[in-house]
Amino acid sequence: MKVVAPKAFTLEGGKRAVLLLHGFTGSTKDVKRLGQYLQKRGYTCHAPMYRGHGLTPEELLLTSPSEWWQDVVDGYNHLKNLGYEEIAVAGISLGGVFSLKVAEEFPVKAVVSMCAPIKRNNTDGLFDRLYNYAKIYKSFEGKPTEVIIDELETLKNTNTESLHGVHEITETTCDGLQRINSPILVMQGSLDDEIYQKSASYIHETVETDDKEIIWYKESGHIITLGKEKEKVCEDVYEFLNHIDWIAS
Repeated sequence: MKVVAPKAFTLEGGKRAVLLLHGFTGSTKDVKRLGQYLQKRGYTCHAPMYRGHGLTPEELLLTSPSEWWQDVVDGYNHLKNLGYEEIAVAGISLGGVFSLKVAEEFPVKAVVSMCAPIKRNNTDGLFDRLYNYAKIYKSFEGKPTEVIIDELETLKNTNTESLHGVHEITETTCDGLQRINSPILVMQGSLDDEIYQKSASYIHETVETDDKEIIWYKESGHIITLGKEKEKVCEDVYEFLNHIDWIAS
């Protein structure tokens, strides 16, 4: 069975724009519910789909983090080209790292960082994510168990050089956190791995802005936009964005 990859989306809702960024091995499905929630309340939302994502794990490895970052930049410019002058950015996991990087390099009205692994020390966890993604993806394809086992074994021996670029982007972003002076909301699942929990506290402590808040979700793991408290996540993002002094009404 052929798996249909999710696509980028733009949901027009008002003059205030939000760039929504998904995670590594994730897709725009990570942020679709949040985008729809914000659209209904007057925000225009755009979510780019990174190259290689939503495809086979083998195809994902043929792309690079620098290309994914370019997709983020293109997403930001897409909103600019549509005429939006005020843009906030919100991302989850690697998308959270990218949201911080956007705030460091471009004018943003506000930034929402969800479960961003800014304190990642190596790429070990990234391959684990890729491996788990591969198991799920190949099962959806309807492949026989023995074929899946063989392909997963091959994947273990595949060159994963591109994953090192994730570590480099994360390190660079971490070094630039003090440049962020836009209002920021840090959101973190309490059931998430330790690296993400430490990262959340570090981001909140390190950013330069005084307008900052951190919210912990006691019943949530990593992808909080799809977890038990997903409705609360949407409400909190909306409440945070609404306290910003937007020029556009």
